[in-house]
Amino acid sequence: MSHDDHQDHKHEHEPPSPQALRVEAIESLLLEKGLLAPTAVDEVIARYSERVGPMNGAKIVARAWRDPEFKARLLKDGTGAIAEFDLEGGQVEKLVVVENTPLQHNVVVCTLCSCYPWAVLGLPPKWYKDPAYRSRIVREPRKLLAEMGTVVPETVDIRVWDSSAEIRYLVLPMPPKDIAEDMTKIEESKLAEYISRDSMIGVEVL
Repeated sequence: MSHDDHQDHKHEHEPPSPQALRVEAIESLLLEKGLLAPTAVDEVIARYSERVGPMNGAKIVARAWRDPEFKARLLKDGTGAIAEFDLEGGQVEKLVVVENTPLQHNVVVCTLCSCYPWAVLGLPPKWYKDPAYRSRIVREPRKLLAEMGTVVPETVDIRVWDSSAEIRYLVLPMPPKDIAEDMTKIEESKLAEYISRDSMIGVEVL
């Protein structure tokens, strides 16, 4: 489901949230009592940062940038096209990929909760789950995107795609202008380095 065009997420210097402090305290207690192996948390973090995470989505986008045939399959059947990547994680059983163009910018939200394609984007960012983002991106997407550092020209339509328990969305961002004409000469692994998680949600332009 999409909504036609009708808080700043960069909080690197914010103090830890109460939830983060509670998690840290619980983790310390479990470690102290020997109920949690010291490596367990690191293993979970590594799984989501190395095997289930934004780099998976970036590889998919990079392939689409270089391979028109793959891009066509990706836009037609996202779930089917990414099957060859053998990804870990879930919530991509019905993945719909929407393409940014010079005339249309796409952005993803889940207005009811925080449905999110973990297998290709990893853990959802805190701001994605925030009620303010979930409501404002639908009501005033252009204004909120500008507050998040992404100014979408008035000549470009904005479509907001509402994820659900049945369907998750992934934005196929446009490549940076400085590499757009030479992508076939750049290795996929190098192209993937240009692609951010936020660009695949649609709150950032590369």
